Amino acid sequence: MSNTNQSTGFTHEKVETSNFLMIVLILLVVAIGGLVEIVPLFFQKSTTEPIAGLKPYTALQLAGRDVYQREGCYNCHSQMIRPFRAETMRYGHYSVAGEFVYDRPFQWGSKRTGPDLHRVGGKYSDEWHRIHLVNPRDVVPESNMPAYPWLEKNTVDAAAMPRHMKALRTVGVPYTDAEIAGAAEAVKGKTEMEALIAYLQGMGRTLK
Repeated sequence: MSNTNQSTGFTHEKVETSNFLMIVLILLVVAIGGLVEIVPLFFQKSTTEPIAGLKPYTALQLAGRDVYQREGCYNCHSQMIRPFRAETMRYGHYSVAGEFVYDRPFQWGSKRTGPDLHRVGGKYSDEWHRIHLVNPRDVVPESNMPAYPWLEKNTVDAAAMPRHMKALRTVGVPYTDAEIAGAAEAVKGKTEMEALIAYLQGMGRTLK
């Protein structure tokens, strides 16, 4: 009995007094716990299949999404409505994984300094968005959002869009050959402002 207690105590003491061993064991436990939680999600239809009516981004929307990420909009605006009453009363139906299966990368979990944007599609007119992006305080006086007037001058890189869509198709986004072939023409001459507004206007409109 005494030997067993001593042996157990020695093992426990060894773990607590060895930084390297403690770190290894913590990482092992966290890795196993993470796998147990994450791996099953890869086999659930609710997280891997698109919801009814969901379509991949158009070439213009995709270009707008690139602008959204480049300008760091995700630093202040989330795209995930949590399933709480206060959230759904303000923003609408909570977010579901099936709405984001074509997003690479998705925008869940980002910090929310400004309002959530997941259901912003169709909430305001294109002109409202344009004014808001050029000078946010013209439509929201208390806003601390920076202005993005250069988006009206910059044009979309049309030549890059077919390559972008081909890359997304390799990871499962169902773009057709015709959509990829017509991508450059679809965004030719379009400004980054138009592209970003197209992306914003498409947010969260499939599930109401």
